Amino acid sequence: MATIDRRTFLKLIGISATTSATGLLSACDKKANNDFYDLPMQGNVRILHTTDFHGQLQPVYFREPNVNLGVGEAFGRPPHLVGKQLLKAMNLKQDTPESYAYTYLDFDNAAKKYGKMGGFPQMKTLLDRLRKQAGGRQNTITLDGGDLWQGSATSLWTRGVDMVEASNILGIDVMVGHWEFTYREEEVLSNVTLFKGDFIGQNVRVNEDSLMNDSYTEMVETFDGRGLYDEDSGHAFQPYVIKQINGAKICIIGQAFPRTGNANPPEFFPDWSFGLREDDMIDLVATIREDEQPDAIVLLSHNGMDVDIKMAERIPGLNAVFGGHTHDGVPQPIKVKNIEGHDCWVTNAGSNGKFLGVMDFDIVDGKIKSMHYNMLPVISNALHADEEMQAFIDQMRNTQYDEKIIESRAKDRFYNTTRLGKTYTEILDEKLAIADRLLYRRGNFMGTWDQILCNALREEYDADIAMSAGVRWGTTTLKGDWITMEDVMSQCALTYGETYVSEMTGKSLLNILEQVADNLFDTDPYLQSGGDMVRVGGMDYTIDPAKPLYQRITDARLDNGELIEASKTYKIAGWAQVNQTPDGRLMWDVVRDYIIRNKDNNNVLIMPKINHPKLVGVASNPGIADYPGILTDKVS
Repeated sequence: MATIDRRTFLKLIGISATTSATGLLSACDKKANNDFYDLPMQGNVRILHTTDFHGQLQPVYFREPNVNLGVGEAFGRPPHLVGKQLLKAMNLKQDTPESYAYTYLDFDNAAKKYGKMGGFPQMKTLLDRLRKQAGGRQNTITLDGGDLWQGSATSLWTRGVDMVEASNILGIDVMVGHWEFTYREEEVLSNVTLFKGDFIGQNVRVNEDSLMNDSYTEMVETFDGRGLYDEDSGHAFQPYVIKQINGAKICIIGQAFPRTGNANPPEFFPDWSFGLREDDMIDLVATIREDEQPDAIVLLSHNGMDVDIKMAERIPGLNAVFGGHTHDGVPQPIKVKNIEGHDCWVTNAGSNGKFLGVMDFDIVDGKIKSMHYNMLPVISNALHADEEMQAFIDQMRNTQYDEKIIESRAKDRFYNTTRLGKTYTEILDEKLAIADRLLYRRGNFMGTWDQILCNALREEYDADIAMSAGVRWGTTTLKGDWITMEDVMSQCALTYGETYVSEMTGKSLLNILEQVADNLFDTDPYLQSGGDMVRVGGMDYTIDPAKPLYQRITDARLDNGELIEASKTYKIAGWAQVNQTPDGRLMWDVVRDYIIRNKDNNNVLIMPKINHPKLVGVASNPGIADYPGILTDKVS
């Protein structure tokens, strides 16, 4: 396996290993060397892997977590290493481009030094270069692990069409889904029809009642059968595809996010069901091995990395897993032994276009002779913007926002006429306030962007407490930079962005926190949701992740120090409800107005407190660092 240490990385971008960071920047800015990202193919088949773009077509800042706790067998195992611990495990150095890409360390300064990451124009340039180095696109296949169509204003306003069109230009050959399913079914099928590659998923099924429903059948027929791949098995989409690549037969199996039906509103996909479906996967792989006799079988997954590792151990016949969902930027694959004793390499290519995974297979006479993996950080300044992709993005962002845009499930109640007649760019470039600190989201517990969301909800409804989902998408804003409407939309853009307020007893509130914590910290990966802890504003609490369900949360108090009482009723604000449509304004409007109202005379956002939970029993866990609330293990 090829790993990327500092010397290798600098060689890849055509600079001596003795060059300073300033020299690296100079070379990147001037784009002076045509040898950036040289990676000659080691074999005859190249698989290129992206995942979790979350609607981000342009370069972004995205801070990696300082808290990513591993429990059970995942303790201390990638991806549950952060900061210096991750660098040490991956043989990488601090104060390098890799340190900036893979960790939170000194992020503000590193971001100013190296610039933004990702961007579809830059990714297109890099993909084309790696395809050429492999001897042509015919020797490669490009996979996307899902969460491609959601996470930005333009993806919401175009119903994912901007991302489909961009992915066609990018040259994505095969993809799976998760947030893709939070558009309406007919929108999903329309986008699948528009997509030039294969949309696959062995674990997405048509509900039995829907198979007998004339309206569903008519909808499927409208989209040339997409949405009902196999009536006998009930597969909504192709479970796998076979690709002939440079004389080798490669099978790609698709796995959508198994818990879509629990984590997202079922009203968007009433005719489809999801699930892990491990037994079906085992049977499918066995059938493929016997009937298709491929040279390699890989899983394109949106399970999350811990789930992928367990699945790779339990399913015979998989050679590699290209994973997504948990946004883990892990430089090296995790090698696991399956129940037959054979190796399977498990990878995850991070999020927001920050990384590109590259796996080369050397296949001789139907046998895998060797495998080589590199994950390349996509530093935007080091790559030319592809002209075709940039032109598409510029044209799309010049589109006028009009009444045909459907922002939510309840358009008539929430339609914002102030955006009428403006272009997407004009709306999104609005400057709201200056960030008084680094604004980030990613991490097991509260992020500073999450605090803004919770504060906005509390102020909107004069609530005691606010709750916001621990999702892992949402870009980073640097201290001193203007917070724009585009930044807000990157935190809030989803198809069920309505807000609400309700009354809840302290017991019910604590039970919700306990249940979410169990989804995160259950030692069985199959019982985890893959997200982070629900964000809670206006309240502090102590948590011991190692404790069992309903014993993790203690000492829960309002900001004024008042203990949360089980029998007392509290006013709770929130957004993005899964089970019903709330009555409140859309979240991005709530957050925008809050930011504008809470800046000082110098336009700096005022944010006096962050509700960081206190943590027990994690002082020795390599998945946490530089956290303000670590307590001794003796505290209960």
